[in-house]
Amino acid sequence: MGKFSRLGNDLYSGRRSVDFVGRRWLWYSISGLIVLLAVGGLVFKGINYGIEFTGGAEYRISLSASQVNQDTADKLREAVAGTGIDAAAAPVVTTSGNEASLVQTEPVTGPENDEIVDTIVATTGVDAKQDISPSQIGPSWGEQVAKRALLGLVVFLVLVVLFIWAYFRQWKMSLAALVALAHDMIITIGVYALSGFEVSPATVTGLLTILGFSLYDTVVVFDKVRENTADLRTSRQTYAEAANLAVNQTLVRSINTSIVALIPVGCILYVGAVQLGSGAMKDLALALFVGMAAGVYSSIFIATPLLAHLKSRESEVILAEKRAKARRRQNVDRYASVPAFTEDMPVADEPGADPDRAATTGAAAPTAPPRAPEASGRGRVAPSPQRPVQKSAASGRQQPSRQPRSKRGRK
Repeated sequence: MGKFSRLGNDLYSGRRSVDFVGRRWLWYSISGLIVLLAVGGLVFKGINYGIEFTGGAEYRISLSASQVNQDTADKLREAVAGTGIDAAAAPVVTTSGNEASLVQTEPVTGPENDEIVDTIVATTGVDAKQDISPSQIGPSWGEQVAKRALLGLVVFLVLVVLFIWAYFRQWKMSLAALVALAHDMIITIGVYALSGFEVSPATVTGLLTILGFSLYDTVVVFDKVRENTADLRTSRQTYAEAANLAVNQTLVRSINTSIVALIPVGCILYVGAVQLGSGAMKDLALALFVGMAAGVYSSIFIATPLLAHLKSRESEVILAEKRAKARRRQNVDRYASVPAFTEDMPVADEPGADPDRAATTGAAAPTAPPRAPEASGRGRVAPSPQRPVQKSAASGRQQPSRQPRSKRGRK
């Protein structure tokens, strides 16, 4: 941890730096490739919508507390999938508290429904009429959920634009933050398409959650960028250098925050995908895990380089870059600005000319400009007396002398 702490201090002070802004085209290429794969998954493979969006059949099975476990869920999943019914080839089996299990399939016909009920009875030994409650789920509820999620996303994006504009007073920061958010959303949805995970209402909740996480990390970095670029005229840095320093200063914090957030989410994802096999926990954890990782990546490699790219055309930024280039040229060769010697140069103008030699040769020696008259009474010029100086009446008096406290007042 000592080396990591020293690395963080060096990054914050600028002694060590990673060129995030200067290599922006490399990050753009990597992100473009990832986004292209995500879009390809959406186009060619599509999204696996859950029963809440597509509709289907759901069977609620009342069981004893000892039977509501993972072993019973696995047996039900294998038995229903083994019926040979196309709509039940990939059933979703979850638990509902400690009293029931839920089996969800795609829409089935009447005979297929009876066959699935008989399979459940043979597997669990329950009464078909009293312990099994079949129901058909229509896609209308899923459409309402999708519309509400889309409405929430639009409202969220509008509030994000207004908040960033009101806080930073720069529309380019709002644009860069929105591009980073879109980057995170496309990658997360593309991972769902490529992995084949089911999209459920829990997935929508996770997508809306990662928007806040991605925006939080981006705002922290942008706040440091604004602090470093507050006065480019006196900072002796270009806008790109100041923005890159801001990313390096918040790099360790971003890494620590992401690790702390991803470890518990990764554990939930492992339990939901490997141990339980399905359920809302897995859908929510996958969206959070992918979205958080993409949010940290976009705030470092996408948002800030894009902001510096958008600001590169501003007049103040261009002037700062010209000043920085001039300072670099001066630092490379400090004697480049020394005036060159010419034959017709006056003697007094030669570098290191002797004033006495200039006087003997008749050339005028360089003199300082005349000094402006100073006001009277300022401490440097004595005021003129108003009357002759006379002897004071108090000149013959005995002047007080300082005595120790123990002798004061004694005669």
